[in-house]
Amino acid sequence: MKRKLVLSILFLSILGIAGYWGFQKLGGNAPIEIQLVKSKPESLAGITYRGTPGNEELGEIFRKMETQKGLHPGSFLHTIYEVEPAGKLDTMIVFVGINQSLPISELEFRKFENSSYLLAKIQSNKWVMPNPSTVQEKLSEYATENNLELSGEFIDKIISENEVQVIAPLK
Repeated sequence: MKRKLVLSILFLSILGIAGYWGFQKLGGNAPIEIQLVKSKPESLAGITYRGTPGNEELGEIFRKMETQKGLHPGSFLHTIYEVEPAGKLDTMIVFVGINQSLPISELEFRKFENSSYLLAKIQSNKWVMPNPSTVQEKLSEYATENNLELSGEFIDKIISENEVQVIAPLK
């Protein structure tokens, strides 16, 4: 009985250490780098989606914007979640676009008048990347510590599968 308990504890310890090591290797504890950028956020051209998260239309919008990204070298995919869904059947409102200085026909154009913004850089595997509320909380803390006021809008800039930047315009 005592031997089984010792072996169980040893097995669980090894499993826990291996899990933590894997989490670390994927970038699970990578810090969120935040900096103040004293320029306007880039203008975006894209599409606003209103509907449920599982709708095929949302996938089509992402595919269309990926195609636009390919047609405009140097552009990155951006998302702005205006209303985040609480569940699979809740309505969400999300803007999906690419950075563009000039409007593109048939796409909505968003230009930001804010003179500066906070930029959070997150580099880790998509499986261990911090959730949006954690990043927004860190940005809010940084703004409070530096006597800055956020506009309340958060723009996700997808650099790669393992790197995301969050742009938080200041008032």
